[in-house]
Formats: sequence, C-alpha cells, structure tokens
Amino acid sequence: QVKLVESGGDLVEPGGSLRLSCAASGFNLENFAIGWFRQAPGKEREGVSCISSGRRLYYSDSVKDRFSISRDNVENTVYLQMNSLKPEDTAVYYCATALCDATIVKATGTGYLEVQGEGTLVTVSS
Repeated sequence: QVKLVESGGDLVEPGGSLRLSCAASGFNLENFAIGWFRQAPGKEREGVSCISSGRRLYYSDSVKDRFSISRDNVENTVYLQMNSLKPEDTAVYYCATALCDATIVKATGTGYLEVQGEGTLVTVSS
C-alpha cells in the first residue's frame, strides 16, 4: 500500500523554525516529484515547494528564501525546513505526489501515482 505520512507540525512563535517530514511507504520517493502544500481555514490550497525526481527545487513566492525542501533517499523521506515563520504560514501542511513547475500542483490523472498524506498542523502565533 502506498502511503505518505507527515509529521513535525507544532505551535511556534513568529520568527521561529520547524522541520516537517514526509515519510513514504510502498514506493520510492526518489522516482517521483513530491510537493508540499498548505491550506489555511477559508483559503485555497497552495503549493509551497516541490522537489523533482532529479532534485530540482521549486518554491512559491510566499516562502522563497525562508523554506527549504530536501529528500533523503535512504530514509525515503522528504523534508521541509521552515525558517522565519510568520503568522500567515499557519495552515495544515501536507505532502503529495506533484507536478513541479512555476505553479506546484498535485499529480492527478491517468499515468500518475496519486498519493497524499493527511497533513500536519503548523500554527505560528505568539
């Protein structure tokens, strides 16, 4: 069974840091593009970062220079290092197989492996 499980969400003060993990089972992450997405209450889902199978990295303008995505092929895990967190970063963050481009979207449709985790809550507040 293919599965993605996120962890690392927490309550953090503005300016703080968190590292989110996205652990895969049932398939090898290195063969797929993996994206991090977030959704805050009342807002649309936003693709914030993506790493391609070739390790090309993508970031939305809202997190560029603050967030960093990486992949550990041995651990079969993708990470999202989040620094200089702001209250507007508050959201449920989840990882999914994705299409990495200027706009990061979930991979859907015939021929794509569609996997998404259940998410982890990040709250940035003093």
